[in-house]
Amino acid sequence: MTPIHEDDHLLVLEKPSGLLSVPGRGPDKQDCLSKRVQDRYPEALIVHRLDQDTSGLLLMARGIEAQRRLSKLFETRQIKKRYVAVVAGRPDDTQEAVKPDEDGWRTIDGPILLDWERRPLHIIHPDGKASRSRWRALQTSHSASLIELEPVTGRTHQLRVHLQSIGHAMLGDSLYAPPDIKALSPRLLLHAQELAFVHPFTEQALVFQAPVHWSATAPYMAAEHG
Repeated sequence: MTPIHEDDHLLVLEKPSGLLSVPGRGPDKQDCLSKRVQDRYPEALIVHRLDQDTSGLLLMARGIEAQRRLSKLFETRQIKKRYVAVVAGRPDDTQEAVKPDEDGWRTIDGPILLDWERRPLHIIHPDGKASRSRWRALQTSHSASLIELEPVTGRTHQLRVHLQSIGHAMLGDSLYAPPDIKALSPRLLLHAQELAFVHPFTEQALVFQAPVHWSATAPYMAAEHG
């Protein structure tokens, strides 16, 4: 697993869809990004995760002190993450009453709770943890939309749950999309395409990007990245 960036303190990697971020339960779930990276960089430590079906940029620390500092940046929301997804329908139409800001971003607020009887599914529930996501449409068709997303909070499955909660599940989503929407893509169309933060040791402003060439019209993955 070759990083797209490495220095003395951190690694930036691009995880493919279908690969776990960390080991799961059972011998068949030991292959993961963290293990592949640690085979080459034994000191590498996880700071955050991406869902198995989500692709895109993931940050790892080189050593305990780097992990501590990077974790602090995540906890204080000083690391900006931006995703792209293809969702069913036209959220711009159904969310028309939610006024966008000057840059076109709308907000979804919905507390997220683990559905214990159907885990690993999560649901919007009053007893859940406060969660906020921002989104804006980049391209629309009669049946789907290419959207950009920013998670303000960092709950499990947050972006997938929030978009499903407003009636616009992500294409290829095996957990939250109805069968006809899942069948539109061989993989979940959710990709972490940008990370931006100030380096916790050098104080240099860093921006990393891994764009994908997706579309609101079929074939939705005209040129799959990586």
